[in-house]
Amino acid sequence: MKFSVKFAVLIAIGISCLLAPADADSAESQKAVLITGATSGIGRNAAEHLAKAGYFVYAGARKAEDIEELNRIDNIMAVRIDVTKQDQIDAAVALIEKQGRGLWGLVNNAGVSVQGPMIEVPESDLQFIFDVNVMGVYRVTKAFAPLIIESKGRIVNISSISGVLTAYGYGPYSISKHAVEAYTDTLADEMWDFGVRVSAIEPGNYKSEIGLTRCKRMLRDTDAKPYRFHEAYRQWRIQGCLEYLEFIDNGGEIEGEEPDAVAAAIEHALFAESPKEHYMVVPEPFQAYITLQKLMQELLTMNHGQEYSMSREQLIEMMDAVWPYGTGEKHYYDERRRNLPMFYGWMETEEPAQED
Repeated sequence: MKFSVKFAVLIAIGISCLLAPADADSAESQKAVLITGATSGIGRNAAEHLAKAGYFVYAGARKAEDIEELNRIDNIMAVRIDVTKQDQIDAAVALIEKQGRGLWGLVNNAGVSVQGPMIEVPESDLQFIFDVNVMGVYRVTKAFAPLIIESKGRIVNISSISGVLTAYGYGPYSISKHAVEAYTDTLADEMWDFGVRVSAIEPGNYKSEIGLTRCKRMLRDTDAKPYRFHEAYRQWRIQGCLEYLEFIDNGGEIEGEEPDAVAAAIEHALFAESPKEHYMVVPEPFQAYITLQKLMQELLTMNHGQEYSMSREQLIEMMDAVWPYGTGEKHYYDERRRNLPMFYGWMETEEPAQED
């Protein structure tokens, strides 16, 4: 089988995994999930999708009107939670513990977007996006980890194909999502021995209010200093936001495909017997192509011209060796613990000797 054919098969297998149904438990053992940022976009879609499937959803929201609206939906209980405020996170933990359902799943979905060239974006903008997109995930996961470990449940982090890709002006958002990718991989390793599975969802461009919110925030910053090297880019962004907000104010709708496929991937990651660690979910082929191409480009660039470079044939052989991990036949962390016990010197690798 040629490389290109195998590559197509891998993509097909990934899609089939997303389409596999996950049956909801009965009412007597209804599993509960917390979704942060559940008022719109991916978070709202996923909350309604899971609630309709029979799961109980704690839907994170910040505004009173959003909380009231979410509470009107069957199987959904709104929870006030701003992922940048530790007191609200702690209060949410206490509330969910008091409810007595336990917590099977955590979906870290709350996120914001900031754009700007990396040599000119204000430090305050980077602090803002990292406080939500990275530290928010860290704070919420740390707070709810005891409940998830107790249930041997699931953690799902909403990343992005921007966690793989980079683009002019998208640096702040991209580096925050690259951080979520690294956080997910590390957390998946650390939680494996507790029976907790951790996944990242990498959506493409779906219908969402994140761009609208970004524009509103940008236009509120009327005292922003002009860029020294990229002022033409900043003015182009400002003009684009002005036109976009005018379009919305005149009754226009946010464009994009509804993130139903993302909600399906979240359900699979939460409830499938063998969840994947990464789910790329995009609305059209080009986004999948450029994301996978970037991954290949980095692989080949790192391989080329170094002391231990591998040939094309060796790389294909390696791909064949790791193929079962991509299809879910094998689990990376389970295999690594068996094959590299010296790496985990703090763990018991042998049965204690029996006394005579």
